[in-house]
Amino acid sequence: MKVLFATYPMAFHTPGGGEVQLLAYRKHLPRYGVDVSLFDPWAPKFMEHDIVHFFSCVGGSVHFCRFVKQLGLPLVVSSSLWITEQTRHLYPIDEICAQLALADRIVANSDMECETLSAVLGLPREKFSTVYNGVESSFFEASDPRLFREHFNINNRFILNVGNIEPRKNQLGLVHAMKAFPERRLVLIGHPRSPEYLKQVLSEGGEQVVYLGPLAHDSPLLRSAYKACELFVLPSTLETPGLAALEALGQNARLVVTREGSCAEYFGDRAIYIDPISVKSIEQGIRQALEAKHLHDGDCVDERYSWVNVVERLDGVYRSVLAKASLRTEVIQE
Repeated sequence: MKVLFATYPMAFHTPGGGEVQLLAYRKHLPRYGVDVSLFDPWAPKFMEHDIVHFFSCVGGSVHFCRFVKQLGLPLVVSSSLWITEQTRHLYPIDEICAQLALADRIVANSDMECETLSAVLGLPREKFSTVYNGVESSFFEASDPRLFREHFNINNRFILNVGNIEPRKNQLGLVHAMKAFPERRLVLIGHPRSPEYLKQVLSEGGEQVVYLGPLAHDSPLLRSAYKACELFVLPSTLETPGLAALEALGQNARLVVTREGSCAEYFGDRAIYIDPISVKSIEQGIRQALEAKHLHDGDCVDERYSWVNVVERLDGVYRSVLAKASLRTEVIQE
């Protein structure tokens, strides 16, 4: 089976969880007999593939997806969206609905995402399939916290946030909550997706904030950072569920995460959940996690969240889509 991967043009300028997911799929699918190519606009080669898999619902994506369907190719779309009835006015709903309606199958990161998008967009539930986010096996391996501390000369107790620096990730809310913990540093790792927002975060955070820029996803320093931190905090306005939180849990970090999105489906009672729009809630979540004597001590990420197991489920989605496409062809020919 040959699958063509495509996404919006700017995606890898500041890669985030969706881009890590795309590359992880590409890396691990060949073990299931799936040959993945990345879309090249200068040499598209659409018709050399059995399926086109498009990642994201960023504005304008509907045009690419419509062209794929005009070619008669099966289309899979990874949504990575969390839209509720209360937030639908913030999104180009008609365009998103049109794009997802074109898909032969919509891949979401959780059952909660499938059910919510189906209800909000009025699309059949059977169009959706859950393929969980995952982590590389290296994140299950023991890391030395001294590697990170010595490399960046960080000796204080610190709270960690990993993610693109942008309003959705809500680092500013975290900065404000950290004022209640002046004895601790806040370490931020990630691409500055919004440079102006980063300036505001650093200005209001002052000396308490240490911004290290991005680290390569496969860097031992990143794994060591998860191991060295006192807490990993992800106060995003939404997550589905956030690859960094999965990676942090793989290193047995204590988690404080947003309750907006599908985090609870992944982490259950292994995390403390906060209201991202409330600085007081973030502060209380941090305090609760710091004071807890046992917060999933000894637990690690469930094996179903390893990329090897994740892509097996995606392979099943592809084969189901191809089987239905073949059946439709046979009916038309008859």
